[in-house]
Amino acid sequence: MISQWQLRAAFAARLSDMYGREVPAYTTLVDVSREVNEDVLRTQGADAERLGSISRVTAERHGAIRVGTPQELRQVAGVFGALGMHPVGFYDLREAASSAVPVVSTAFRPVDGEELARNPFRVFTSMLTPADPRFFDADLRSRLETFLAGRELFPTELLALAERAGADRELPDAEAERFLQLAVEAFELSSEPIDRTWYETLEKVSAVAADIGGVRSTHINHLTPRVLDIDELYRRMTERGIEMIDTIQGPPRWKGPDLLLRQTSFRALAEPRALRAPDGSVTRGALRVRFGEVEARGIALTRDGRALYDRLLTLVDEQADRHPGAAWPELARTLWAEHVPGTERDLAAQGLGYFTYHVVPDRPRDGSHPPTAVRDLVERGWVRAEPIVYEDFLPRSAAGIFQSNLSGEGARNNDRQGAAYDSAWLSGAIGREVLDPYALYERQQNRSLAQVARELELDGVLGRSADPTS
Repeated sequence: MISQWQLRAAFAARLSDMYGREVPAYTTLVDVSREVNEDVLRTQGADAERLGSISRVTAERHGAIRVGTPQELRQVAGVFGALGMHPVGFYDLREAASSAVPVVSTAFRPVDGEELARNPFRVFTSMLTPADPRFFDADLRSRLETFLAGRELFPTELLALAERAGADRELPDAEAERFLQLAVEAFELSSEPIDRTWYETLEKVSAVAADIGGVRSTHINHLTPRVLDIDELYRRMTERGIEMIDTIQGPPRWKGPDLLLRQTSFRALAEPRALRAPDGSVTRGALRVRFGEVEARGIALTRDGRALYDRLLTLVDEQADRHPGAAWPELARTLWAEHVPGTERDLAAQGLGYFTYHVVPDRPRDGSHPPTAVRDLVERGWVRAEPIVYEDFLPRSAAGIFQSNLSGEGARNNDRQGAAYDSAWLSGAIGREVLDPYALYERQQNRSLAQVARELELDGVLGRSADPTS
């Protein structure tokens, strides 16, 4: 029998092989990421693995796909559910992007710490929003919904195998092989001719809308390796002649702890596609929809930490507007140095980052009683704090990657009221609860605190508060 995590690992590996064949520059990205990681490990030693073992970092991938309807999203949730992946977080890219990006998103990923350690594969999944009148008038919405209702992204056999794997949490060898074959095929780039007129109609609204609703299939838009030094990777990719987007999205590079998520990509490539003209003739054309993203992950921030991060982004934007010639990264670095704790210990002490806590073997043995506050336990050498890796995404960064790979701004009518979507709506649409990432990090942190309390016989004292600052 093949367990869910083994299915997940095999699917991620096969998807990577497939995408490398379709997009050779992705293989270059993976190779350069591996080189950078090896160099960082050689230079920094154990510190390089502070946020994950090198084996995990090397194997780690996140993919991105796009679907058109709640039904398609329910089906893809079943496929990823077979792999032990759950919807986590709600991302509204419509509000995070200045250009037309008419999608809302979630990320399917493992949620258990042990499952993440085995294989942390995640897929950022976006759904088109035809009901939003800022992008689609009544006529175009009707035509788009009719088109989407008439296609089938996932074969019935795949969905049946996914349902079985989701229920049993494993599959027999033969069924597992068939599931993996069908699942990878479902995300390959189709060779079916595209209706050029229909595609161009949607492209006037948004290139993202055309990529989702202008074709009769879905496909992987990017597959993202994880790198330990994203600035060095950006430099090496540029040296190899790969055209990168203009910036690295997310927090700036600075002297303090790595926080949240930093992302960049090479630009979307012109890929040959078959296009059908109104007279039925088929010609060869090219579309730019797939790109090569890479990421560097940092420490998960608490709600207060995230509020600080968002506030600093606003301040950087305001300063950039007042000083047009100033470089955004330099402005951000200055503000980070002024407002963000410069060490992991201070980050934890101020309740801005999530950590797991562990009793240390060489704790004091002089007969003294341990303190009852987590901060004191760490400072006096009873407990060590280990950072929790940020496993999720940033709407502004995701939108920035999308925007950097669009050929135009598209069309957006801000005089109209946008359609309402939120996490609760998305949960109902796909028939599965969209989990709160903060709750997942808090649960992981709280479990470690409960274990510390048991080991140090502080139950009822330490256990009264999950706040590590108390």
